[in-house]
Formats: sequence, C-alpha cells, structure tokens
Amino acid sequence: MTTKDESRPFRVLQLTDPHLMADANGELLGVNTRESLAAVIDEVLKVHGQPDFILATGDLAQDGSEEAYRVFGESLQAFACDSAWLAGNHDSAETLKSVAADYQADRRSIVEGGWQCILLDSSVPGKVYGELAESELDFLESTLAEHPDLPALVTLHHHPVDIGSDWMEQIGLRNREAFWKVLDRHPQVQLVLWGHIHQEHALDRQGVRLLATPSTCIQFTSGSSKFSVEPAAPGYRWLELMASGDFKTEVRRAEDFEFTLDQNSSGY
Repeated sequence: MTTKDESRPFRVLQLTDPHLMADANGELLGVNTRESLAAVIDEVLKVHGQPDFILATGDLAQDGSEEAYRVFGESLQAFACDSAWLAGNHDSAETLKSVAADYQADRRSIVEGGWQCILLDSSVPGKVYGELAESELDFLESTLAEHPDLPALVTLHHHPVDIGSDWMEQIGLRNREAFWKVLDRHPQVQLVLWGHIHQEHALDRQGVRLLATPSTCIQFTSGSSKFSVEPAAPGYRWLELMASGDFKTEVRRAEDFEFTLDQNSSGY
C-alpha cells in the first residue's frame, strides 16, 4: 500500500478503455491500442509524474485474452504505485480478476489519503449495457457504511446518467435508479467516475460530481445520435483528492501520438 503525507493530495490516475489485444499489432479502428496506451503513460509521467494510485475502469481488453491483461499489468510497471482494475463489457470478468490478482490489483475498496475508493462491476456477460447485481448494490451499501466519515469516490464502467447521445443511452447502466438510491443514503460520496463512453464528460447531481474520461485509444463523438468517432487524441484523468473532501481533476491527452482513425466504421 502506498504511504503518503496527508498534507498533500492523494493523486489518483484513471486509465480507461485501452481495448488491448493478444496480438501486439492489434488495432481498433486503425489505432494500435498498445501504442496508444504507451503514449498516454508517457504523457502522465511527463506532465504529472507518479500517481499514488491507479484506477483502471474497464474494457482493458478488446478480446478478453489473458495476454491482453498481462500486457496491461506490465504497462503499469512504469508507475511505482498500486492499481485496481474493474471489468467492462468487452472484458472477460473472470480472466481479468485472475490476472489482476497476480498484480495485487483486485481490491475493490481502497482507503488511502483520507478517502474511500469503491470499485463496482457493472459488466453483464455477453451484453454491451451494464447492470449492477444485487450483490454489487449490497457491497456498495455495506462498504460505504463502513466509513461514513470519509469522502468517497465510486467508480464503475458504465455511465449511470444520460449523457445526451442516443446510441449510448441504450448501452449505459440499466438499473441506475437502484444505484442512485444507495448513493443518496450516503452523503459522503463526492465523486462518481466511469469510462465506457470514450469521451470527457462532467455533470453534477445533488452535490456529487459525475465524471467520464477519454479512452486511451479511440474517442466517440460527444452528443452523437449514432455511432461516431472523432480524431481526438487518447487521454487520461488525473485527480487530486484532499482529506477534507475537496478535490481537483483534469483530463490530459497524448497530443503528440500520431494515428490514422477509420471514421467510416459503424461500430467497434
């Protein structure tokens, strides 16, 4: 576990939707996903330096292969801190969990830096949309109840709110009302963080900041009614969490990464 001086922020790096493959030359709509992840990691180290913790929020693999997860784990060796991984709709949740355990990245509740971070599995085998099983909702409830005096960050893969994009409205979190019902009982929740939508997004809901983060590979067009990608650079989110409950966050992109995006695709 990372130890730190709590007089400075707890620095959290969110990496999401790298869509890695067993094939080192594997591409998603023309983008080599291993190369784009490497470019993002280089940008993190250049701009922000070392984080205190890494949240990897799903679709770590495009093909669900063990090799892809091991590539991800080895990629994170550039950082001198722990990480925690959660599954997305493209992942094999069981394979991810198995490999994550090898990297001590299978924790689902992290109490560090004066905050509690909770990871939820919203993946549904064989489906693109997300749903939180009763066991996940129970875990969320009981875990938040353990530390009512700590500010909390809750993260999952699927978006739990409407983001103004018709095609993605069908593939978000299905039982979002049940999710919010739990969170509304725990006023210490300050942040909800997700991936899946391959774009930056920010909302507020009853005093809770809701944040989505660009993919480390391809980006979806914001507000598009049909599937659409745009040639924006791969990115990440950096968060600085103060023990007081205050926080700062920003999205950065690996603007120097060169790629040719297939913008004519109807899916991925």
